[in-house]
This record gives sequence, structure tokens and C-alpha cells, in this order.
Amino acid sequence: PWVYLFLVPAVTMRLFAEEKRTGTMELLYTQPLTALDIVLGKYFAGVALVLISLFPTIIYYLSICFLAEPIGNVDHGAFWGSFIGLAMLALVYTSVGLFASAITNNQIVAFLIAVISCFALFLGFDLVGSTFNSGLIESIISWFGINYHYESMSRGVLDSRDVIYFFSVTTIFILFCTKIIKR
Repeated sequence: PWVYLFLVPAVTMRLFAEEKRTGTMELLYTQPLTALDIVLGKYFAGVALVLISLFPTIIYYLSICFLAEPIGNVDHGAFWGSFIGLAMLALVYTSVGLFASAITNNQIVAFLIAVISCFALFLGFDLVGSTFNSGLIESIISWFGINYHYESMSRGVLDSRDVIYFFSVTTIFILFCTKIIKR
């Protein structure tokens, strides 16, 4: 998740910021596309690029499976849970990066906004929750952070609540981005 904290904003920083800076955004507006079509097209392009960076990690899994004694003596649930968790993290980070790119004309500013926003979503809620003495308040606040749901998945527990959380946050940022693009 820490590599994705910088990789995904680097991939998404140009998606809208460069279009606005060079003036090609007007060309997109002349096409028979809605704002949501434009946002989703750029979103899925970013997700595809980020997920392509994730697939080579399967080589590590396969090599450890064959090197284990006996062969295949690996915690498969933890690996696949982490793999799916990273894919979900890629979905959320890409939507945040796309939103950051939509609100500015400068790529570097979009990168910085995306990194700070992703970090705040990943660990910010845990840090705020840890300031409270009450365990209930801490767990409620931590529940809103990505780290809470990612840790659950990385242990190999695929809970529908975690998947719904990731898709909800992704949808919220895509809708925010669509509102910005419509303006």
C-alpha cells in the first residue's frame, strides 16, 4: 500500500490536469459524451495501468509456492486477500487521483493533492481515532479509514462490508470528479 501511495497519484496526475493545461479538454466536450463517460473512460484507463503493475507480483507467489517445503505450503488466503486488497486500494487511489487532477491545471499540484488525500484516507482516520481514550470512539473513527478495511483483507478475510466500503469511496470520488468536470 505504501508504494501505491506514490505510484497511483503519479499515474493519475495528468489525466485531467494536462487536458486543461493544453486546451484539449474543449475537444473532449465537443464529442457526444457525457461528463460521466469522460470521467469513467479516464478512470478505467488509470485503473488498468495500475492493475498491470500489480500482476507481476503473482510471480513471487508462484516462486514461493514451488520453493516451499512441501511444495505449496504457503498461506494462500493471506496472499490472495492482500492481492484483492491491493486491487481495491488501486480503485480508491485512482478515483482520488482523478479527482485531484480534475480540480487543478497543474500536474505537480494534482500529484501532491492526491498523495496527501490518499495518505489522509489511509492513515488519517487511524491517527485521529487514536487520540480518543474510548475504544468505541476509536474503532468508529478508524472504520472510516482505508487501513482498517485493507488490514482485514490482507489477513485473508474477504468481508462484503470491506468490498462495499472500497466501492463506495470510489463511487463518491468519481461523482465528485464528474461534478467538477460538468462545471
